[in-house]
Amino acid sequence: MSYGQGGQGEPPWDPWKPGSQQPDWGSGSRTPDWAALAEASETRNRRRRLLVIVGSAVATLAVGAVVAMAVVSSNDDTTASNKPGTLPGTTTLPSDTTATAPSFAPTSAPPPLDPKDFISSAKKDTAPLSPDILFPGSQLTVGDRVYRKGPTATTAKCATGVQRTLPKILTDNDCTRLLRVTYSKDGVAVTVGVAVFDTKAQADKARSQADSKSIITSLPGQGVATFCRTAVCRSTTNSVGRYAYFTLAGFTNGKDATAKSAEVFSIGDDLADFTFRQIIRRGEAQASSAANR
Repeated sequence: MSYGQGGQGEPPWDPWKPGSQQPDWGSGSRTPDWAALAEASETRNRRRRLLVIVGSAVATLAVGAVVAMAVVSSNDDTTASNKPGTLPGTTTLPSDTTATAPSFAPTSAPPPLDPKDFISSAKKDTAPLSPDILFPGSQLTVGDRVYRKGPTATTAKCATGVQRTLPKILTDNDCTRLLRVTYSKDGVAVTVGVAVFDTKAQADKARSQADSKSIITSLPGQGVATFCRTAVCRSTTNSVGRYAYFTLAGFTNGKDATAKSAEVFSIGDDLADFTFRQIIRRGEAQASSAANR
Protein backbone atom coordinates (compact mmCIF):
# COMPACT_ATOMS: atom_id res chain seq x y z
CA MET A 1 0.00 0.00 0.00
CA SER A 2 1.38 3.44 -0.91
CA TYR A 3 1.08 6.65 1.18
CA GLY A 4 0.49 10.23 -0.07
CA GLN A 5 -2.57 10.47 -2.31
CA GLY A 6 -5.56 8.89 -0.64
CA GLY A 7 -6.55 5.44 -1.87
CA GLN A 8 -8.42 2.64 -0.31
CA GLY A 9 -6.12 2.65 2.77
CA GLU A 10 -6.22 4.88 5.86
CA PRO A 11 -7.09 8.57 5.32
CA PRO A 12 -4.23 11.07 5.61
CA TRP A 13 -3.55 12.52 9.13
CA ASP A 14 -5.16 15.82 9.74
CA PRO A 15 -4.26 17.41 13.11
CA TRP A 16 -7.28 19.76 12.84
CA LYS A 17 -9.81 16.98 12.13
CA PRO A 18 -11.34 15.06 15.06
CA GLY A 19 -10.60 11.33 14.92
CA SER A 20 -7.70 11.70 12.49
CA GLN A 21 -4.70 9.61 13.50
CA GLN A 22 -1.08 10.25 12.76
CA PRO A 23 0.31 7.49 10.48
CA ASP A 24 2.78 5.15 12.01
CA TRP A 25 6.01 5.72 10.20
CA GLY A 26 7.63 2.92 11.93
CA SER A 27 11.17 2.11 11.01
CA GLY A 28 12.75 0.39 8.11
CA SER A 29 12.28 1.17 4.46
CA ARG A 30 9.11 3.32 4.76
CA THR A 31 9.74 6.95 3.66
CA PRO A 32 7.49 9.90 4.85
CA ASP A 33 5.42 11.67 2.22
CA TRP A 34 7.08 15.07 2.42
CA ALA A 35 4.63 16.65 0.02
CA ALA A 36 1.72 15.68 2.21
CA LEU A 37 3.44 17.01 5.29
CA ALA A 38 4.17 20.33 3.61
CA GLU A 39 0.57 20.65 2.50
CA ALA A 40 -0.69 19.89 6.01
CA SER A 41 1.68 22.48 7.51
CA GLU A 42 0.48 25.12 5.07
CA THR A 43 -3.12 24.29 5.92
CA ARG A 44 -2.39 24.74 9.63
CA ASN A 45 -0.70 28.11 9.07
CA ARG A 46 -3.65 29.38 7.02
CA ARG A 47 -6.03 28.36 9.79
CA ARG A 48 -3.91 30.11 12.44
CA ARG A 49 -3.90 33.32 10.40
CA LEU A 50 -7.64 33.08 9.97
CA LEU A 51 -8.14 32.61 13.73
CA VAL A 52 -5.91 35.61 14.48
CA ILE A 53 -7.85 37.81 12.03
CA VAL A 54 -11.20 36.68 13.38
CA GLY A 55 -10.04 37.18 17.00
CA SER A 56 -8.79 40.71 16.25
CA ALA A 57 -12.07 41.57 14.59
CA VAL A 58 -14.03 40.27 17.55
CA ALA A 59 -11.85 42.26 19.99
CA THR A 60 -12.29 45.41 17.92
CA LEU A 61 -16.03 44.94 17.89
CA ALA A 62 -16.04 44.41 21.67
CA VAL A 63 -14.07 47.61 22.31
CA GLY A 64 -16.41 49.51 20.02
CA ALA A 65 -19.39 48.16 21.88
CA VAL A 66 -17.93 49.25 25.23
CA VAL A 67 -17.22 52.75 23.92
CA ALA A 68 -20.71 52.96 22.46
CA MET A 69 -22.24 51.87 25.76
CA ALA A 70 -20.19 54.49 27.63
CA VAL A 71 -21.38 57.19 25.26
CA VAL A 72 -24.98 56.09 25.60
CA SER A 73 -24.67 55.97 29.38
CA SER A 74 -23.19 59.47 29.39
CA ASN A 75 -26.05 60.79 27.27
CA ASP A 76 -28.62 59.12 29.54
CA ASP A 77 -27.38 60.99 32.66
CA THR A 78 -30.35 63.21 33.46
CA THR A 79 -28.34 65.41 35.85
CA ALA A 80 -25.80 66.42 33.28
CA SER A 81 -26.21 69.68 31.44
CA ASN A 82 -26.62 69.61 27.64
CA LYS A 83 -25.08 73.07 27.44
CA PRO A 84 -21.36 73.73 27.51
CA GLY A 85 -20.06 75.44 30.65
CA THR A 86 -19.37 79.13 30.32
CA LEU A 87 -17.06 81.45 32.21
CA PRO A 88 -17.83 85.13 32.83
CA GLY A 89 -16.20 87.55 30.50
CA THR A 90 -12.87 88.99 31.48
CA THR A 91 -14.51 92.30 32.34
CA THR A 92 -16.43 90.65 35.19
CA LEU A 93 -13.36 89.22 36.86
CA PRO A 94 -11.70 91.48 39.46
CA SER A 95 -8.18 92.47 38.65
CA ASP A 96 -7.09 92.06 42.28
CA THR A 97 -8.38 88.91 43.97
CA THR A 98 -6.58 89.56 47.25
CA ALA A 99 -9.17 89.63 50.06
CA THR A 100 -9.19 92.85 52.04
CA ALA A 101 -10.18 92.61 55.70
CA PRO A 102 -12.97 95.05 56.60
CA SER A 103 -11.94 97.85 58.87
CA PHE A 104 -14.09 99.06 61.75
CA ALA A 105 -13.67 101.94 64.09
CA PRO A 106 -12.78 100.77 67.60
CA THR A 107 -15.81 100.73 69.85
CA SER A 108 -16.33 100.20 73.55
CA ALA A 109 -19.33 99.81 75.80
CA PRO A 110 -20.33 102.96 77.62
CA PRO A 111 -19.12 103.06 81.21
CA PRO A 112 -21.71 102.13 83.82
CA LEU A 113 -23.51 105.03 85.42
CA ASP A 114 -22.20 105.90 88.88
CA PRO A 115 -25.00 106.12 91.48
CA LYS A 116 -23.02 108.71 93.42
CA ASP A 117 -23.21 111.06 90.44
CA PHE A 118 -26.98 111.17 90.85
CA ILE A 119 -26.88 112.03 94.55
CA SER A 120 -24.11 114.60 94.21
CA SER A 121 -26.04 117.27 92.31
CA ALA A 122 -29.58 118.61 92.53
CA LYS A 123 -29.65 118.70 88.70
CA LYS A 124 -29.46 114.89 88.51
CA ASP A 125 -31.03 114.01 91.85
CA THR A 126 -34.62 114.64 90.82
CA ALA A 127 -36.47 111.70 92.39
CA PRO A 128 -39.18 112.51 94.97
CA LEU A 129 -37.85 113.04 98.51
CA SER A 130 -39.57 113.00 101.89
CA PRO A 131 -38.99 111.45 105.36
CA ASP A 132 -41.36 108.58 104.55
CA ILE A 133 -39.65 107.90 101.20
CA LEU A 134 -36.17 107.91 102.69
CA PHE A 135 -37.30 106.03 105.81
CA PRO A 136 -40.17 103.77 104.69
CA GLY A 137 -42.29 101.47 106.82
CA SER A 138 -43.25 101.56 110.48
CA GLN A 139 -40.17 99.91 111.94
CA LEU A 140 -36.57 99.01 111.18
CA THR A 141 -35.04 95.61 111.88
CA VAL A 142 -31.29 95.29 112.18
CA GLY A 143 -30.19 91.80 113.13
CA ASP A 144 -32.18 90.89 116.24
CA ARG A 145 -32.95 94.54 117.03
CA VAL A 146 -36.29 96.05 116.07
CA TYR A 147 -36.69 99.83 116.19
CA ARG A 148 -40.14 101.42 116.08
CA LYS A 149 -40.55 104.39 113.80
CA GLY A 150 -41.96 107.52 115.46
CA PRO A 151 -42.68 111.07 114.29
CA THR A 152 -41.27 112.67 111.12
CA ALA A 153 -40.78 116.30 110.07
CA THR A 154 -39.53 118.27 107.08
CA THR A 155 -38.81 121.98 106.60
CA ALA A 156 -37.14 124.33 104.16
CA LYS A 157 -35.91 126.43 107.11
CA CYS A 158 -33.02 124.17 108.08
CA ALA A 159 -31.89 126.29 111.06
CA THR A 160 -35.19 125.71 112.92
CA GLY A 161 -34.54 121.99 113.38
CA VAL A 162 -31.01 122.20 114.77
CA GLN A 163 -29.22 123.88 117.66
CA ARG A 164 -26.02 125.39 119.04
CA THR A 165 -23.42 125.77 116.27
CA LEU A 166 -25.25 123.87 113.55
CA PRO A 167 -27.83 126.51 112.48
CA LYS A 168 -25.12 128.86 111.22
CA ILE A 169 -23.28 126.05 109.40
CA LEU A 170 -26.39 124.95 107.53
CA THR A 171 -27.34 128.52 106.67
CA ASP A 172 -23.86 129.47 105.44
CA ASN A 173 -23.76 126.46 103.12
CA ASP A 174 -27.22 127.09 101.70
CA CYS A 175 -29.09 124.13 103.13
CA THR A 176 -32.34 123.81 101.15
CA ARG A 177 -34.21 121.29 103.25
CA LEU A 178 -34.04 119.42 106.57
CA LEU A 179 -35.70 116.04 107.11
CA ARG A 180 -36.05 114.45 110.56
CA VAL A 181 -37.32 111.10 111.88
CA THR A 182 -37.22 109.40 115.29
CA TYR A 183 -36.85 105.67 116.14
CA SER A 184 -37.03 104.13 119.61
CA LYS A 185 -36.53 100.85 121.45
CA ASP A 186 -36.68 99.89 125.14
CA GLY A 187 -36.21 103.36 126.66
CA VAL A 188 -33.66 104.69 124.15
CA ALA A 189 -34.39 106.89 121.15
CA VAL A 190 -32.57 108.50 118.25
CA THR A 191 -33.48 111.36 115.94
CA VAL A 192 -31.91 111.37 112.48
CA GLY A 193 -31.58 114.70 110.63
CA VAL A 194 -30.78 114.87 106.91
CA ALA A 195 -29.71 118.27 105.57
CA VAL A 196 -30.07 118.63 101.79
CA PHE A 197 -27.80 120.86 99.66
CA ASP A 198 -27.57 121.59 95.95
CA THR A 199 -24.05 120.19 95.58
CA LYS A 200 -21.75 117.66 97.15
CA ALA A 201 -19.20 120.37 97.84
CA GLN A 202 -21.67 122.22 100.09
CA ALA A 203 -22.51 119.06 102.04
CA ASP A 204 -18.85 118.18 102.48
CA LYS A 205 -18.08 121.67 103.73
CA ALA A 206 -20.94 121.58 106.24
CA ARG A 207 -19.69 118.27 107.59
CA SER A 208 -16.13 119.54 107.91
CA GLN A 209 -17.28 122.65 109.77
CA ALA A 210 -19.41 120.73 112.28
CA ASP A 211 -18.04 120.17 115.80
CA SER A 212 -19.16 118.44 118.99
CA LYS A 213 -21.70 121.23 119.59
CA SER A 214 -23.27 120.92 116.14
CA ILE A 215 -26.36 118.87 116.96
CA ILE A 216 -29.88 118.51 115.70
CA THR A 217 -32.97 119.00 117.85
CA SER A 218 -34.58 115.74 118.99
CA LEU A 219 -38.08 115.02 117.66
CA PRO A 220 -40.41 113.48 120.31
CA GLY A 221 -44.00 112.37 119.80
CA GLN A 222 -46.10 109.31 119.00
CA GLY A 223 -45.25 107.65 122.28
CA VAL A 224 -41.68 108.92 122.45
CA ALA A 225 -41.01 111.25 125.38
CA THR A 226 -38.90 114.36 125.07
CA PHE A 227 -35.23 113.39 125.18
CA CYS A 228 -31.78 114.90 124.79
CA ARG A 229 -32.80 118.45 125.68
CA THR A 230 -30.89 118.71 128.95
CA ALA A 231 -29.29 115.27 129.36
CA VAL A 232 -25.99 114.16 127.87
CA CYS A 233 -26.55 112.36 124.57
CA ARG A 234 -24.40 110.97 121.78
CA SER A 235 -24.30 112.68 118.38
CA THR A 236 -22.72 111.79 115.01
CA THR A 237 -22.09 113.75 111.78
CA ASN A 238 -21.51 112.36 108.25
CA SER A 239 -22.18 113.17 104.61
CA VAL A 240 -22.61 111.39 101.29
CA GLY A 241 -23.29 113.10 97.99
CA ARG A 242 -25.22 116.31 98.51
CA TYR A 243 -26.57 115.13 101.88
CA ALA A 244 -25.18 115.75 105.37
CA TYR A 245 -26.79 113.56 108.02
CA PHE A 246 -26.73 113.75 111.81
CA THR A 247 -27.90 111.55 114.69
CA LEU A 248 -28.71 112.34 118.34
CA ALA A 249 -29.32 109.34 120.62
CA GLY A 250 -30.01 109.02 124.35
CA PHE A 251 -32.31 107.75 127.05
CA THR A 252 -35.96 108.79 127.04
CA ASN A 253 -36.08 108.98 130.89
CA GLY A 254 -33.59 111.84 131.00
CA LYS A 255 -30.59 109.78 132.11
CA ASP A 256 -27.19 110.82 130.80
CA ALA A 257 -25.53 108.58 128.24
CA THR A 258 -21.96 107.44 128.91
CA ALA A 259 -19.27 105.60 127.00
CA LYS A 260 -20.68 102.37 128.51
CA SER A 261 -24.22 102.98 127.25
CA ALA A 262 -24.10 100.25 124.59
CA GLU A 263 -27.78 100.53 123.67
CA VAL A 264 -27.37 104.25 122.94
CA PHE A 265 -24.36 103.63 120.70
CA SER A 266 -26.14 100.73 119.01
CA ILE A 267 -29.29 102.63 118.04
CA GLY A 268 -27.29 105.65 116.86
CA ASP A 269 -24.91 103.55 114.71
CA ASP A 270 -27.70 101.41 113.25
CA LEU A 271 -29.69 104.45 112.12
CA ALA A 272 -26.61 106.27 110.79
CA ASP A 273 -25.71 103.20 108.71
CA PHE A 274 -29.28 102.79 107.50
CA THR A 275 -29.43 106.46 106.45
CA PHE A 276 -26.21 106.10 104.44
CA ARG A 277 -27.49 102.98 102.66
CA GLN A 278 -30.82 104.58 101.87
CA ILE A 279 -29.16 107.57 100.22
CA ILE A 280 -26.93 105.22 98.18
CA ARG A 281 -29.98 103.19 97.11
CA ARG A 282 -31.56 106.44 95.97
CA GLY A 283 -28.61 107.01 93.64
CA GLU A 284 -28.66 103.39 92.41
CA ALA A 285 -32.35 103.57 91.55
CA GLN A 286 -31.89 106.74 89.51
CA ALA A 287 -28.77 105.40 87.75
CA SER A 288 -30.62 102.21 86.80
CA SER A 289 -33.59 104.18 85.52
CA ALA A 290 -31.36 106.43 83.41
CA ALA A 291 -29.48 103.45 81.94
CA ASN A 292 -32.73 101.82 80.79
CA ARG A 293 -34.04 104.86 78.95
